[in-house]
Amino acid sequence: MSATRLRPGSQGPEPFEAVVARHGADVLRLCRALLGPADADDAWSETFLSALRAYPRLHPGSDVRAWLLTIAHRRSIDQLRRRARSATPVPDLPDLPAAEDATTQMSGRIDGELLAALDRLAPKQRAAVVHHHVGGLPYAQVAELIGSSEAAARRSAADGIARLRELRAGTAGDRDDRDDGDDRSDR
Repeated sequence: MSATRLRPGSQGPEPFEAVVARHGADVLRLCRALLGPADADDAWSETFLSALRAYPRLHPGSDVRAWLLTIAHRRSIDQLRRRARSATPVPDLPDLPAAEDATTQMSGRIDGELLAALDRLAPKQRAAVVHHHVGGLPYAQVAELIGSSEAAARRSAADGIARLRELRAGTAGDRDDRDDGDDRSDR
């Protein structure tokens, strides 16, 4: 799978439609891991709208996948900020799962239990785990995205995976690391 902008043996950039087809599932997987299934489709759409506008200015030879995942990360953060500013829904309405479509089947599913466990991680741990283990980005790019060194990104991911294992084994108790001010991943 080529991650560069130019098609092999051609002078022009790869058509944007081919870029969406090649990387759409990865972008959706990252959005779902960061936002959950409810807001992921909006972030996916916003990612590709932004990318479409900027694609003509992308330098030849750029890593298109990493570029798209960076945009998806930023659009997901925008969604989280909008969600924080929005009204809280009424608790008596049932939460119905969205119908599964072909994109969901293609990109793999992240179940509710895993999303709940990811929600209990410190923000940098969650971002490091999602970007490296779900998004497949190398730690150097994860570090850029979360604003830390590569070593700190590795540590955040390792701590996050350890915490997820604790949660899965049921040995973590009721501790919620999101509010923990002494998070080692903030170094």
